[in-house]
Amino acid sequence: MTPNKSYKKVFIGIIALLLLCFIANISLGSVFIPWLDTLSSLIGASVEKESWRHIVIAYRLPKALTAIIVGSGLGVSGLMMQTLFRNPLAGPFVLGISSGATLGVALLILGSTFTGIAVSSFLTSKWGLIIAASLGSVIVLFAVMIVSVRVKDTMAILIIGLMFGSITTAIVSVLSYFAPADLLQQYVFWGFGSLGNLSWFEVLIFFGISLFGLLLAIASIKPLNTLLLGENYARSLGLNIKTSRFLIIIATGLLAGSSTAFAGPIAFIGLAVPHLTRQLFHTSDHKTLIPAVILIGSIIMLICDSIAQLPSSEYTLPINAITSLIGAPVVIWLLVRKRKMLF
Repeated sequence: MTPNKSYKKVFIGIIALLLLCFIANISLGSVFIPWLDTLSSLIGASVEKESWRHIVIAYRLPKALTAIIVGSGLGVSGLMMQTLFRNPLAGPFVLGISSGATLGVALLILGSTFTGIAVSSFLTSKWGLIIAASLGSVIVLFAVMIVSVRVKDTMAILIIGLMFGSITTAIVSVLSYFAPADLLQQYVFWGFGSLGNLSWFEVLIFFGISLFGLLLAIASIKPLNTLLLGENYARSLGLNIKTSRFLIIIATGLLAGSSTAFAGPIAFIGLAVPHLTRQLFHTSDHKTLIPAVILIGSIIMLICDSIAQLPSSEYTLPINAITSLIGAPVVIWLLVRKRKMLF
């Protein structure tokens, strides 16, 4: 996958900005670590305080890598959904995958209200929540895949995905209404999203799933470019619409589902990053857009996480709130300034 050579300087600048944001994200926090000591910790050189090295390696580096995986995965999945449905408002969760993950977690945390069965500490642990969210995403993903095989109209799949989301939201609302305050609070905290709760082992698993999804997205570059011409024209060019649609949905499910399972529901990124990238590169070629979205999604996620950390403060804001508060006004400003939405 080689981006357009005319954008070489732009890509170099974006990569440099990504490295800058990466180092800044690791340096900032309740304890400020000088940039040189941050770099020394990363390369194994001597640092002024050994406690700084422990903070960087054990806590901040996994969190920064999680931000990159989430930002790139949601950005690419959002780009594919906007192209597949030719809808600028489509995002990575339009198929109900995030709603499925949310339902899985809600059933785990809030379901004991109806069953009367006490939930064990393992089930409500970090891995329990990850497994519940993953199962919920997988179930909805399989349902959408079955529909995609039987339905010819792509817009029908979009509507069905929205209906899946509405059904799961309704079930979660009922569970929330009857849930006691302590369980409801636990569920709400999960919904805020978090990048800093993963161990190195969990980051590695998250990376493996996301990498597979990104590889499928890269394999879909030619079908995605062809779909921009419309389904009928793409079919006349020999594109197998059902197979391509199936591959794109699988890639989106892996990227969006794993992000929700490991980091919680993260708003804005998947919807806005593709538009920001198109405004910057002025192209619809996915050979350029996919690597650009990976980089820009990572940068935005790192910036939002740095703001959420409230540097030099012991408090941390919900990452889900920051991505919306910071990102949405930027997108509105860009679209108003450009007067039209590139697609």
